[in-house]
Amino acid sequence: MVGSLVFDFFVFPGLLFTLAAGILASWVVRKVSALIQWRVGPPLLQPAYDIAKLFGKENIIPKGGAEWSYIIAPLLGPAGLLLASIILVNSNYLGTSFIGDVIVVLYLLVLPALSVVVGGMSTGNSLSAMGSNRELRLMVSYELPLLLAVTAAIVKSGGLKLAIFTARPVAASVSGALGFIAALLCIQAELGFIPFDTPEAETELMGGPLIEYSGPLLGLYKISNLMALLVLPLFLVTVFLGGFSTGWGALWGAIKYLLVLVGIILIKNTNPRLRSDQALKFFWYGAAPLALIALILAVVGDLIGIGWV
Repeated sequence: MVGSLVFDFFVFPGLLFTLAAGILASWVVRKVSALIQWRVGPPLLQPAYDIAKLFGKENIIPKGGAEWSYIIAPLLGPAGLLLASIILVNSNYLGTSFIGDVIVVLYLLVLPALSVVVGGMSTGNSLSAMGSNRELRLMVSYELPLLLAVTAAIVKSGGLKLAIFTARPVAASVSGALGFIAALLCIQAELGFIPFDTPEAETELMGGPLIEYSGPLLGLYKISNLMALLVLPLFLVTVFLGGFSTGWGALWGAIKYLLVLVGIILIKNTNPRLRSDQALKFFWYGAAPLALIALILAVVGDLIGIGWV
């Protein structure tokens, strides 16, 4: 049992699998973005080279900051995403699930953003604190529509187990499709991609919350970004698109994952950055009402017994 747990945690569907898949997803993001911009793009292992280079450098802790929270904060994101990855892959690939695991995953997906907020606030740098403030505002903006969209999916699937969502795609219904669109926009913000990259905003804040980070601690944040590229689209595929299974089902699941990832890349490369207040209005006055409509339709469809609603 101990050997099985160690394998699950460190190999599959744990750390090595999540990192390898995240590196591949990061390469896809950079390669497709380069093709859209008429560039060649990086080699396959460039994301791994970038992180390896950071882990070979020195950690510099800024004076005037909170040392312990500065060091611990980068660990929160990878830890939460690793646990979420294990839960998602097991619920799809093995069919092992527990009541409320979808809620647990939602909580775990908050940790990367909290990691950035805490890390940025710990540096003692005003630009970093401003970036953390923007990250917190963005988090408050997209969490409400994401919760509404997932609640609509829960109503359509009829359960709180992730394994139940794999029985049939929720997005095949009207309410599921609307919820999927709202959740996709929220995932775009959770990934920190344009048009919701206001916390980092290199041209304004020179990196925002991470401006003072370097070496292995910055590498941990980069690892968190790689893992998020696997976990967040996989969460959408599981909850709204029917997930994946073994054999041909795994291939079909990979295709659905790539389609979601390409959609995220296209949004990233065809929109300008929104201001912090614009992002807040977008999610509260746009995505949240859309997700609320999806929830209402899901409840009505469930009450009157019409599946396509």
